[in-house]
Amino acid sequence: MKESEKILIENAQKGDTASFEKLIKKHEVKIYNLLLGMLGNVHATEDLFQETFITAWKKIKSFRGDSELSTWLYRIAVNTVLMKKRKKKKITTISIDEPIESHGKEISRDIQDDWSNSPLATLENKELKKKVFNSIQKLPDKYRAVLVLRDVDGFSNDEVKNILKISLPSVKSRLHRARMFMRNNLSSYFRTR
Repeated sequence: MKESEKILIENAQKGDTASFEKLIKKHEVKIYNLLLGMLGNVHATEDLFQETFITAWKKIKSFRGDSELSTWLYRIAVNTVLMKKRKKKKITTISIDEPIESHGKEISRDIQDDWSNSPLATLENKELKKKVFNSIQKLPDKYRAVLVLRDVDGFSNDEVKNILKISLPSVKSRLHRARMFMRNNLSSYFRTR
C-alpha cells in the first residue's frame, strides 16, 4: 500500500470526508463495473454502488490494512450484492442494448461499428454479446462473482481468493464450473453458426 493511500485512510478513519472521497475516486470505476457484471441491471448497480460506499464509510474505522483497500472495497461490494439478492431473490435484468446511465452521463452499450464488417457480421456480434451477457446472468452468484472478477476484471486467482475470502482451490473450481456452464450455454449458439 502506498504511503499516500495510508495517510488518506488514516484521515478518513478520523472522519475526514475529503480523504475518503479521494480514496473512492481511485476505485469507483472498478467497483461499478464489478457490480454491473454481477447484477446486469443499471438501476440496481447504481443503488448498490451507493450502498457499497456508504457501508465502506461506516466501516472505514474497522479497516486494519491487512489487505489492500481495493480488496476490502471489492469484498464489501460482493457482500452487498449477495445480501440484496438474498432479500429480494429476484433482480430483473435490462436489455443489453439499453444505454448505461452513470453519473449523469449516458454510455452506449453498443459494440462500436466496424465499417469493414458487413451488416450481418455486426448483427451477429451484437447477438453474441447479448448471449454472453445473458449466460453470465444465469450463473449462480458464487460462480458469477469468480468469473466476473477473474475473466472480466482481470484479477489473478490469488486476488480473487482474497476478495471473496475463499480458498485458492475454491476459486479454481468455481472458475472451472463457471466456464463450463458458459461453454455449455453458448455451444448451441455456435453450433447454429
